[in-house]
Amino acid sequence: MRICLILEGCYPFINGGVSTWMHQYITEMPEHEFVLWVIGAKAEDRDKFVYTLPENVVEVKQVFLDDALRVKDSGIFNYNFNEAEKNAHKDLVSSAKPDWDLLFELYQVKKINPMSYLKSQSFLETLTETCKTEFPFIAFSDAFHSVRSRLLPVLYLMGTEIPDADCYHAICTGYGGLLASMAAHINHKPLLLTEHGIYTREREEEIIRAKWVARAFKPHWIDFFYMLSDLIYSRAFRVTALFTRAMYTQIDMGCEPSKCRVIENGISYERLCDIPLKQEDGIVDIGAVVRLAPIKDIKTMIYAFFELSCRKDNVRLHIMGGVDDEEYADECYALVKQLNLEDKIIFTGRVNIIEYFEKLDFTLLTSISEGQPLSVLESFAARRPCVTTDVGCCNELLDGGPNDTLGKAGYYVPPMQREKLADAMEMLCDSRELRLKMGEIGQRRTYEYFRYNIMLTKYRDLYKEVETEWQA
Repeated sequence: MRICLILEGCYPFINGGVSTWMHQYITEMPEHEFVLWVIGAKAEDRDKFVYTLPENVVEVKQVFLDDALRVKDSGIFNYNFNEAEKNAHKDLVSSAKPDWDLLFELYQVKKINPMSYLKSQSFLETLTETCKTEFPFIAFSDAFHSVRSRLLPVLYLMGTEIPDADCYHAICTGYGGLLASMAAHINHKPLLLTEHGIYTREREEEIIRAKWVARAFKPHWIDFFYMLSDLIYSRAFRVTALFTRAMYTQIDMGCEPSKCRVIENGISYERLCDIPLKQEDGIVDIGAVVRLAPIKDIKTMIYAFFELSCRKDNVRLHIMGGVDDEEYADECYALVKQLNLEDKIIFTGRVNIIEYFEKLDFTLLTSISEGQPLSVLESFAARRPCVTTDVGCCNELLDGGPNDTLGKAGYYVPPMQREKLADAMEMLCDSRELRLKMGEIGQRRTYEYFRYNIMLTKYRDLYKEVETEWQA
């Protein structure tokens, strides 16, 4: 089977998280050919892969959102749209429920130039009408720039060349879901969606905090991403989530329940299960396998560790991972220096976690958003308990699912609660016996529910189902 994986902002440009999962996933399925259709933010990243691609990756098609800004108009600005085409554009401007099939035909088949449309009388009339109802007290120029910045990437992406495949499998909604939905429609092929986190909710959180979006336009930006999720939810043959609560969120957002499946993440358990426990040496070493990025909330991690270090002298924190955001990373380094923690917090960069786990007693995760974090499962496989924030399915990983009676494998607290994080870490620091007990529980849970071969079997069955059902 030739499978096109549609990815946004991750593999093969960035290490860790979904990228690690994706690389292993492709490598372990040599019976299939994979086409990567990858969306990046900046064209300067073209071909800057941080992974050596597996042999069964037969094609890579790269699309960069900032290339949309370089599109030149065609010189044609007069479009005689019929009523249905006008309504489709109007609904797109309003982030409603546009006739996507019609838009796909206009921009993919008829090749309407996106910049020409945004300079056309037709767009001006549609925007003017929209502003009267939705932005009556907003300066027209502000509304123009906000709407244009929302539309341009979408119109640009709808005109990109579609790679050939037997099945289109998106690993997120958003722009990736848009491309996958368009490809499935144009080429009459099956469409799958796997969400590691709930992309739309993550964008909503970012927009609420964002300074680049004026308050008046934030609801419209949020509606825009909900519109894109509705597109692929309504068209996908199957929609998978990593855990039950995420699946229910997809259903609450409009996905048909009969389409939904849970396929839990899996890890290479055998690679980690025999790592020796750290010998008692008077120091409690805490590890964080995490990228330096705002969504991982490294600053709260540093503050929480500072609180812990004020209570206990014999603690050390190892932050293991690459840098996603240079400016944020510099702020984290400065914070460590400001708190005089240079001797207690070690930024290791990317490391071989198999070797490094031997130095650790337990691990820490302080993200403000997660799906089903691989770092927690890897820590469990190595018999290290965890302290996490209550995001994604961390509570289910630590306490067990509905049919899991193994017990607790760590503690979780609300996001951004530095004192509660310090309290939880202190409990593990105080008792080696507790760490060992929780570590054993975590390892047993990983073996029973989260091994890689279990996950791969479920995805192989999914592809077989696609072949059988789609042919029928």
